[in-house]
Amino acid sequence: MDLQDQLKQLFPDHKSDPSTQEPEEETQGLWMQEDPIICKYEKRKGKPITILEGYTGATEDFKTLAKEIKTTLSVGGSFKDNKIMIQGDFRDKIMEILKDKGFQVKRVGG
Repeated sequence: MDLQDQLKQLFPDHKSDPSTQEPEEETQGLWMQEDPIICKYEKRKGKPITILEGYTGATEDFKTLAKEIKTTLSVGGSFKDNKIMIQGDFRDKIMEILKDKGFQVKRVGG
């Protein structure tokens, strides 16, 4: 029996204030969204790149996500105009990483 249960037994009529409750934990501090992140493939200047877009959370969270993906895959990339651009065609691996983190991902372009 934890402290909450003991307090409920001592004070059964007390209604807890929602502002004093602990906030729900987010996955590794990133804001989870309901809309899927779009993962697409393009060729720019003859070189393949994978583009992630559609994240509606904070820009800093999206930059953190970009850094984690680049580090995990050991590839280069950049964050520009609310898009993550990863060098190479890594759609399958990136989608797997994002699904493991709890994001919904939609594959576009093949």
